Amino acid sequence: MGVDLFGFNNVNPWLDAFIRLQLAVVLITVVVMGYTYLERKIVARFNQRIGPQKTGPFGLLQAVADAVKLVGKEDLRPKSADPWTFELGPFFVFIPVLMTFVIAPFMADWNIRLLELGLIYFVAVSGLSIIGWIMAGWGSDNRYALLGALRSVAQSISYELPLVLCVVALAMFAGTYNLGLIVEQQDKVPFIVWQPMTALIFFIAALAELNRSPFDIPVGESEVAGGPFIEYSGIRWSMFQLAEYAAIFVMSIVFASMFLGGYIWPFGDQVGVGLQLVLTGAKALLFFFVVVWIRVSVPRLRIDQLMGYSWKVLLPLTLVQVLVNGLVLVNGWHEVVLLVAGLIGCAVLVTATSRAVERRPRVPATRTAPVMQGEAARV
Repeated sequence: MGVDLFGFNNVNPWLDAFIRLQLAVVLITVVVMGYTYLERKIVARFNQRIGPQKTGPFGLLQAVADAVKLVGKEDLRPKSADPWTFELGPFFVFIPVLMTFVIAPFMADWNIRLLELGLIYFVAVSGLSIIGWIMAGWGSDNRYALLGALRSVAQSISYELPLVLCVVALAMFAGTYNLGLIVEQQDKVPFIVWQPMTALIFFIAALAELNRSPFDIPVGESEVAGGPFIEYSGIRWSMFQLAEYAAIFVMSIVFASMFLGGYIWPFGDQVGVGLQLVLTGAKALLFFFVVVWIRVSVPRLRIDQLMGYSWKVLLPLTLVQVLVNGLVLVNGWHEVVLLVAGLIGCAVLVTATSRAVERRPRVPATRTAPVMQGEAARV
């Protein structure tokens, strides 16, 4: 049975999926190079610098020069490292990210596959990259790499729970896990209006899943000197870099599809392919800009702040959001109830975040030896 491929009828399904996957790989490469350049420029502007400008016009070829340099560098491996685990670690990080592109709706009818349980597939597959981080940390036979891998595991487990509950809350409201159908329901009003707290918590949990600031303790240079990939060089190190920016891109597409109307809002579903591409790209760039903005504005969290923030703040609020969505759906209340509850939840989240970050760690009291009367008198 054939399928349609960009206007061509009766194309073999396997050939169709292969061609779409190759297009996704090309798109990933171009987007990663563009994101690298944009992040350098944005960070430079925040720091009152110029950024890349020497390589190519306006420094546009700096990412190409970096790619050529990384490909040409020597691929080193520590003598005491486990060969199989060390070599395969980068692949187990990158391949799950590549697989998440399957359900990303870039434009109408421009995707790899829109699955009925697409959001469940996204959460399940994206969590597999943690295996690659563990392999990289353990296989490197380096204490800093192992500590970074353990931190990554703890962080991923902690923040994946709020992320999954946000997906459940939105799926309850939309009535489906299919991202294509979710986008089609936002032709009038984006879901971020009715689910503001869900969108905010999803964004925060996404930052943690992406290991971006302020949740970048697995790769903290001042603490673990780069984390799980400290021993990697050349092309293998570049695979970690490629996976990071590709994950940001696919997360931005998923976030835009879930909460910002994807390629439909605000012009409806009758717009052309060109405008759909502009809408998707603009929303993805907005997501990326906010991620970089937070990087240059917010310091890295301590481990106690990071863990406590997920379990004590995000997780209870997402459970409350799921409960509110259930009550609204069961009782048939108006959607305005969700808006009011979401705004109240956002206020609570901001207040709880401020208190959680500003709270100082507990220091155990130290017992001092009693001072003799003679010593006290001399003092």
